[in-house]
Amino acid sequence: METTIPSYLTAMPSNNLIVAGEQAITREWWETRRGAYRLFVSEAVVEDSSKGDGTASQRRLGVLADIEELSIDEPVVFLSKKLVETGLIPQKASADAVHIAVASRHGMDYLLTWNCKHIANAEIIRRLSFIVAEAGYFIPIICTPRELFGGQENE
Repeated sequence: METTIPSYLTAMPSNNLIVAGEQAITREWWETRRGAYRLFVSEAVVEDSSKGDGTASQRRLGVLADIEELSIDEPVVFLSKKLVETGLIPQKASADAVHIAVASRHGMDYLLTWNCKHIANAEIIRRLSFIVAEAGYFIPIICTPRELFGGQENE
């Protein structure tokens, strides 16, 4: 999972109705479905989660405490740079390329995110998949918690 998941899970409810709904779905998924999956985060997620308000970062890091960390090694760096070089992921969002590269390099089945601009973006996923495949990996299924309820209804 990438940084939006612990952020949405631990944040105060947003005044933005869409974000508040996504936060609620994230909390429900965490309470009812996370046990069905073996969760991983990258070093980048831990680093991102430690930034900002001290109390908020402690809540995020608390959620991540027992989750296994995936390394950012040379193949991850190479692949993330490739994703940015193509222009599919803008330079200013290079951290998003790292999330995709880590999940692909380490053979994750899913990449759980609420970032639908640069990660869970149907308009670029096919091209991202091609670049990842050229590097010798498979891109995981990139989805939101809403899509990972295993056929169960969430209300």
